[in-house]
Amino acid sequence: MKTEQETEADHKQKVSNQTANLESLYTQILENLGEDPNREGLVRTPLRAAKALSFLTSGYHQDIDKVLNRAIFDEDFDEMVIVKDIEFYSLCEHHILPFWGKCHVGYLPEKRIIGLSKIPRLVDMFARRLQVQERLTREIAEALQTALEPTGVGVVIEAQHMCMMARGVEKQAAKMTTNAMLGTFREDSSTRAEFLRCIQVS
Repeated sequence: MKTEQETEADHKQKVSNQTANLESLYTQILENLGEDPNREGLVRTPLRAAKALSFLTSGYHQDIDKVLNRAIFDEDFDEMVIVKDIEFYSLCEHHILPFWGKCHVGYLPEKRIIGLSKIPRLVDMFARRLQVQERLTREIAEALQTALEPTGVGVVIEAQHMCMMARGVEKQAAKMTTNAMLGTFREDSSTRAEFLRCIQVS
């Protein structure tokens, strides 16, 4: 069985190989656009673009257990917990263009709570993959439900999509709102209303 150090070394090597492959592909893209990858302004662009794309899709190399890192604690608390205005950036899987916005997460504990920083980390893990907003919303809710087994979970995402702003219909002010309600948040309208009121989403 590999040690943790060996596993980490394997991961770094895999990322290095991925970056090199992406750099080569970005060079080809520039050439296909009619550009000269060797001109001064573009010499390092394929490498920078490869590193950027690797970072923006780094969620593929993360798993929930490591992200949460045992930060789930027994606590006799059963009132709603909300973390709102979590900024995120993701890539639309249809055009590989950015979409970004804010994520609001709430849950009703069943005698277990999660470390505060872990919810934004969970959001980032799923956001840093090729995504559609609908799936991103559901994945965050289901992951929290599985990890904590709370009475209920609510997730709302408000985002702007470059694929709709810079191309296609070119609507600059349009925002998309999605929600995923599980457990009490789905079954009890008053619980859902309290959550939406707290995050000020109508």
